[in-house]
Amino acid sequence: MDLLHHEVFLRFAKEPGRFRAEALEKIRAGVRVIFIDEVQKVPALLDEVHALIEETKTRFWLTGSSARKLKRGGGNLLAGRAATRRLHPLTVSEIGVGFDLERALRLGTLPAVVTGDLASGRELLEAYAETYLREEIQAEGIVRNLGGFARFLDVAAAQSGDILNAAAVASDAGVSARTVREYFQVLEDTLIGFRLESWRKGPRARLVGHPRFYFFDTGVTNALNRRLHGELEASTRGRLFEQWIVTESLRLVDYHFPETRLFYWRTNHGAEVDLLFERHGKLRLAVEIKSRRRVSGADLGGLRSFADAHPGVPLVVVATVAEAYRIDSIDVIPWQRFFERLGEWL
Repeated sequence: MDLLHHEVFLRFAKEPGRFRAEALEKIRAGVRVIFIDEVQKVPALLDEVHALIEETKTRFWLTGSSARKLKRGGGNLLAGRAATRRLHPLTVSEIGVGFDLERALRLGTLPAVVTGDLASGRELLEAYAETYLREEIQAEGIVRNLGGFARFLDVAAAQSGDILNAAAVASDAGVSARTVREYFQVLEDTLIGFRLESWRKGPRARLVGHPRFYFFDTGVTNALNRRLHGELEASTRGRLFEQWIVTESLRLVDYHFPETRLFYWRTNHGAEVDLLFERHGKLRLAVEIKSRRRVSGADLGGLRSFADAHPGVPLVVVATVAEAYRIDSIDVIPWQRFFERLGEWL
């Protein structure tokens, strides 16, 4: 059942109990799995699902693009009765031998984009950026000031991967800093982006550092920045490569290493490491990301500073190099090999 279909949405929005009656008929006929897409559109259905779970052995698959309406609308979150899984854009291994890094940096890896041609992929991303991000979010009642939200999106997309500075974004977007913080929360709640927190030694200290904010897909970032056509500048490509490595790492962690958390590291003096992997309170890996075919000792200042503060943590540079090599105690490896070996460190 897809609640994006207007007639289905209206039927159950007006009479949620009708869903239970129709579902019971299907269950009596032998149905054992019921799928509901965009369930956040009618939160009241979760009460009916809850009752059906208690009364029958039916399994339910509930999917949606936002948990915000469920959480803030007082919806039944089925605590203790539901397992939560997050679906990401396609990973390298899911795409397989046809994976093209340059295409992924430009168009991202949303399934419909990967399976379509270049022109259709661009059209889909442009429509997604305009119709969903700028209009559907307002239509859901999440934000009311569409002009302010649209300006915010432009600024946030241009700064994807930067350290989050609400005051600076507010100044550029022409809205208040409080509104900017609310808008970033909207993007997180609707699964459009995520924060990468700054690593500190203790949980309290971690809250002091400013997070970085990334959009969930490079294609969406490019669509919002209106750069789906033409050549990418070297600096832009570098930022996209970093975003892609971070998002691909998040996908693999979610799917295969759920007790692992991701951070970045930065000192007051500006020494920085792009990505840290932590599991069970222990740092497992420190990663610097370079969109280069050759990495030298001059590129390793951040990792060396990190090693001084955290000796014993494996140090890696992920780059577009052809073959792996070693500089002192730091491994420089191709991005393909990095994802293949990630499980060894975690």
